Amino acid sequence: MADSWTAKWDERYSTEAFAYGELPNHYLQEQLAKLPVGKILFPAEGEGRNAVYAATLGWQVSAFDISSAGQQKARQLAAAKGVSLDYRVGELSALDFAPAQFDVIALIYAHFPASIKSTYHRQLSTYLRPGGTLIFEAFSKKHLEYLARNEKVGGPKDVESLFSLEEIRADFADYDFIELAETEIELAEGLYHNGQGSVIRCVARKN
Repeated sequence: MADSWTAKWDERYSTEAFAYGELPNHYLQEQLAKLPVGKILFPAEGEGRNAVYAATLGWQVSAFDISSAGQQKARQLAAAKGVSLDYRVGELSALDFAPAQFDVIALIYAHFPASIKSTYHRQLSTYLRPGGTLIFEAFSKKHLEYLARNEKVGGPKDVESLFSLEEIRADFADYDFIELAETEIELAEGLYHNGQGSVIRCVARKN
């Protein structure tokens, strides 16, 4: 992955304040409340707000990101909450997760570069056990309209890095979709997710 991409996130996560806050994503909270505790993976987890929350509920948590600054903040937050994480830094192919290792994979604003996002989705799917659950929330392609009106809502500025319902169906073709919807939400997450945005939300079970 390009050094400029890594540098962008290291810079964002190097401040004292948490870029997206210390509280978990609301949709993630809602969905975890419906599931038995087990092993969960958080890709592109940044400063760890969602992973730490899951750990406080008793989940066995793994996470990864390309940003070592994000990992440092996540460890700081985990220590403050009295929990531990398996948080790895690097590209997915080098991180040695095992097939069918996880009960849940939570992709929360995991906007990978457009050139690799579908490849990453399919690779991540191999780490989820049959019958395991995918939880997904990220900006839809329609979000550019919201971003044009309010930059504080955040999100990628190129349509290729955003998601469509069709892409999610294609990337996770061997899943039963419990929920798959494009919807408008109000975000208030730290410094960089504030205002109305358009997102895709998905809960699916792997066949």
